[in-house]
This record gives sequence, C-alpha cells and structure tokens, in this order.
Amino acid sequence: MTPLGSMQWRDLLFAHYPVAPDRLRPHLPDAATLDTFDGQAWLGVVSLTMDDVRPRFAPFGRTFPQVNLRTYVTVDGDPGVYFLSMDADERLAVTAGRRTLGIPYYRAEASVRRDGTDVRFESERIRAGEPDARFRATYGPNGSLESVEPGSFEAFAIDRYRFYLPGRSALYTGVVDHDPWRLRTAAATVDENTLFAAADIGRPAAEPHLHVAPPRAVTLGNVGRRPIRASPINEPVRV
Repeated sequence: MTPLGSMQWRDLLFAHYPVAPDRLRPHLPDAATLDTFDGQAWLGVVSLTMDDVRPRFAPFGRTFPQVNLRTYVTVDGDPGVYFLSMDADERLAVTAGRRTLGIPYYRAEASVRRDGTDVRFESERIRAGEPDARFRATYGPNGSLESVEPGSFEAFAIDRYRFYLPGRSALYTGVVDHDPWRLRTAAATVDENTLFAAADIGRPAAEPHLHVAPPRAVTLGNVGRRPIRASPINEPVRV
C-alpha cells in the first residue's frame, strides 16, 4: 500500500452497543451488507485524539479530538467499518470533507484531558442546523493488555482495516495500516451521549462492551470511490 497520509491515534475508547439489525439497515446504502456478531448488529462509539495528521509530503500535521459513530458492513466482499458520523474539533478537515465529498463530518468543540491512565473526553457539535450531538465521558483501563484473538468480538468490531464513508452518490473507501491491536478492557462513566439520537437511531438498551488501546502510528492508503448501486439482497453476514 502506498501511504497517502499518516497520523497517530491516542486516547482511544471503543464503546460497542448491541442493536437489532433492523434498526441499522435503513441507515445503510443498498451496496453495504450489515455484519452481525452473536445475532446482533453493533454500534461503536470511538473517541480519540487524532495526532499529527498529515497528508503525504506535508511538512507538519494537525492534532485534534474526534468522536465517531460507526457500524460494521461488507461491500463487494470487503468487510470494513461504516461511519455514520464523525465529529471533530478541526475546521479545515471538516470543511473539506463536507464540501468536497459530502461525507458526514461535523465541526465540534472538543477537549481531551488526561489524569494518569484516565481520559476525560468532551465533544459538542456546533454546526448550525444540524442535530444536537454531544459526548462526554471519563474512561480508563481495568484489565491487562491482550492481543486480539481470531474469532473474538474484538476481532469482529475492532480488528478491521478498511473503512467506508457515505458521500454524494458514492461510498468513499480506504485502508488503514498499523501494528496489530492490543487492547485492555475498560471502565467508563458516560455523562452524556446524544450521538445515537443525532443519527436518528434510538439509544441501545444494553450496556456497552468497553475497550481502550495504547497509542499507535497509522498510515492511510488505497483511497477510492465506489458508486452506490442497489443490491438484490441485503442480509447480514453472521460471525
């Protein structure tokens, strides 16, 4: 893969909520087949610091907090992460993504504070005319650092390297590359989370699966555009 950009992910929280597949299918293009694990679809809230984000050959990068709402799909045989929304405290990237591609990228006021191994993350969407979207949580590890086992939930929901972004009449896709995941189970206090309502998805009833991860260097490549087309069947891929 020829890298098109690089960054480092820090302060990572993965909060995964099980939901009935029928609640998510209406939010996906026909080209995307919803993936399930243990008979459930999964909504992931992922908060992080995007550190030193720089396109290839850029002399310096930009650093900003971001929170993503995502689920898991397969498109033309390629499994990946499907982003329902991304909220970032980064004017240039958000403006470019929305105006150029029409992707669900939103400007937010956000902050990250660290206290030992704990992270305090706060984000509030500030784009006028958009649904209210806030995420405020404190989180930290409560388990040992473990590799991701094949066939596990962590492999299903976290160990994915292709992503899909809905845009104007197309799915934009790319691949991230980094060292294999090592994760810790986590404890989190979520004071506010309106991301589900902002995406017009009801709040899941079950408690989330929580994980945190150490920082990791990431490269981005294989970026492309897949025209949205209808699929005759949109049944979930079961794992």
